[in-house]
Amino acid sequence: MSTEITFPGGKKVSAQYRGFTILTDQPETVGGQNSAPSPFDYFLASIGTCAGFFVLSFCQQRNIPTDGIRLIQREERDPETHMVRKIALEIQLPEGFPERYRAPVTRAAEHCTVKRHLQNPPTIEIQTTVAS
Repeated sequence: MSTEITFPGGKKVSAQYRGFTILTDQPETVGGQNSAPSPFDYFLASIGTCAGFFVLSFCQQRNIPTDGIRLIQREERDPETHMVRKIALEIQLPEGFPERYRAPVTRAAEHCTVKRHLQNPPTIEIQTTVAS
């Protein structure tokens, strides 16, 4: 599988991935137009949405209504490096959510594929070629 990255102008970078165009931009503070999320925004959102998918699937498999279920994601940054050093996910359950499924729904969120890749990161290789 491959993804093609292009530069549509300004600080925008786009990715053609599996038939989708993923648009990114940078905030105005760094010269972008803030017309789309930044690549790092997508990275952070992928963690919460991935965990959310596993929560959703858990509930759907058990016919548990998902109305009122939310995941809240918070990031803590290192004040010196500004790198994210902790990501916390809070699964907010509505009144009436079955008590016996509270711990299992948390375990389901732990299966997030993005989280698992961060725990065992792939090798990233970068090379330069000349297009013909």
